[in-house]
Amino acid sequence: MFDRSKFRLRLNKIRPVRMLVLGYMGIILTGALLLMLPISSRERIFTPFIDTLFTSASATCVTGLVVYDTFTHWSIFGQLVILTLIEIGGLGFMSMAIVIITFTSRKVGFSQRMLMQESIAAPQVGGMVRMARLVIGGSLALEAAGALILATRFIPDLGFARGVYNAVFHSVSAFCNAGYDVLGRAQFGGERSSLTYFNRDPRVLLTVALLIIVGGLGFFVWDDIKTNRLRFRKYRLHSKLVLTTTAFLIAAGTLMILVFEYNAPAFKGMGFFAKLMNAFFQAVTPRTAGFNSVNVTALRESTLFLTIILMLIGGSPGSTAGGVKTTTFAMLVLNVMTVSKKSRTLNAFHRRIDDGVLRSAATITSIYIFLFIFAAMTISAVDGFPILKSLFEAASAIGTVGLSMGITGGLGTLSKLILTFLMYFGRVGCLTILYAIRTKSGAELSKSPLERIAVG
Repeated sequence: MFDRSKFRLRLNKIRPVRMLVLGYMGIILTGALLLMLPISSRERIFTPFIDTLFTSASATCVTGLVVYDTFTHWSIFGQLVILTLIEIGGLGFMSMAIVIITFTSRKVGFSQRMLMQESIAAPQVGGMVRMARLVIGGSLALEAAGALILATRFIPDLGFARGVYNAVFHSVSAFCNAGYDVLGRAQFGGERSSLTYFNRDPRVLLTVALLIIVGGLGFFVWDDIKTNRLRFRKYRLHSKLVLTTTAFLIAAGTLMILVFEYNAPAFKGMGFFAKLMNAFFQAVTPRTAGFNSVNVTALRESTLFLTIILMLIGGSPGSTAGGVKTTTFAMLVLNVMTVSKKSRTLNAFHRRIDDGVLRSAATITSIYIFLFIFAAMTISAVDGFPILKSLFEAASAIGTVGLSMGITGGLGTLSKLILTFLMYFGRVGCLTILYAIRTKSGAELSKSPLERIAVG
């Protein structure tokens, strides 16, 4: 006979990081099984498990890489399954669980609070219930606002019901940095990819771009802005680094893409404002949304390489975005500046940063780069795709972006499994996985003798 109390006791003994790792696995597997059902496809056929696993991982990990066109292959039921996975993956399943628990007037236990802390990379356990309500309430409000604006553009083209559905789907997909779209050829005609149909429409592009940016800032930055409004000096160091790094990456990316593509085929026929708007959009979307307003395959190699870098950096901790994160990138830049000044401590905004943060940043970056390069080489060797396309696909997966140069549908089983792992790794987080598989405490009882080596 099933003993609920013993099961709950065993469950509570599982470390929060392991529960988080297992939780995302369970959600991905459930989504894959639902998408296999004939009701999930337009033609009412069983979709192969490897493809539904890839799609479920892509949606849950808010990536956006697809092996089938979302509009033409999946039924409304299948699309709603994907949309649900995007929302759960973007906002964090523990955020939703805590809000549901509070609505049912039940007490939120310490284990749930710790899971929530791990889920959104919170610095402390305290205030998790309030933070969960901010995450869910704020997200739904922003998604609703985005859907309302997009609906004013989609309804005239598609009618009321389909226009509202498209507006809601794309608002959620943009805010959660997923990059999924249901703008199929059957609706708009001709060859289209993502938002290329609207690449001269500021209402669509700027709305989607702003949803991506806000979703990628992180929930703790929201809390700072909500508490301190525009008083930047009162923000926590984390928020200051996120905002300044995000602004720098978007501004620098926009300028570089505009210069690289100004007279190139991707921006052909556009006026200056349209070129600037699309350069801005293409600088925002690799962080880490996956929409595109121009044909990615028409971009110059310099732009593609810049996009790879932006995809690897990604968004910010505790957000809907992936990548190594803006704060990790900021730590590496600050370290270069510190070493060049021959200083011994990392400083930013008149605050000293602990050396352990730099070690974590270096660890995360090293593992991401190793996995990214290894995966790209394997895909290129196994499936015969050019190395640049393979690098682009691998960066898109591990950065949970979703941009593609058109090779996803032609990948073999091994390559799909590799990208599935990269998407999962990128969403759950490098340190979370490392801590989950750790069996012993890292406490040092003694130290080895110190000896200097030469580097550089």
